[in-house]
Amino acid sequence: MTTEQSNVVVSRIIDASAADIFNLLSNPERHHELDGSGMVVSDEKTDRITASGQVFTMNMHNAKMGDYQTDNHVTGYDHNKLLAWQTAVAGTEPAGWQWVWELEPMGPDSTEVTLTYDWSNVTDKDVLKKVSFPMVSKEDLEESLNKLAAGVSGA
Repeated sequence: MTTEQSNVVVSRIIDASAADIFNLLSNPERHHELDGSGMVVSDEKTDRITASGQVFTMNMHNAKMGDYQTDNHVTGYDHNKLLAWQTAVAGTEPAGWQWVWELEPMGPDSTEVTLTYDWSNVTDKDVLKKVSFPMVSKEDLEESLNKLAAGVSGA
């Protein structure tokens, strides 16, 4: 029996309140500062994330696709606890991969942050032929947590 990996999960304790971390994560304008993969270039003038159902657009770049945009459909929102979204090439519906940020307060100024990159819901055979999952490595996700820690501390 074989099991294929369909997600990457990383966690880290960050010396900041869940509220301060959530404030940064819910602002797409700052997402390029947090991206450990180097693909996020900038936000396309999006409002702060305040609820599930919102869509925010990011300007992206990678060697394989060049410059492009993504529409990110917010699928999970629990103030100061959870943010999740499914990503799609701008103007298309999400194909099933999702980013999930979970915040667990460990005290007033300490929060365990878990970042999950999950592609288990990608079922379109054309997408699976074109996209080699995972597109982002565990090291990239760990670097995103490092950048989040630096960003929330103002470093």
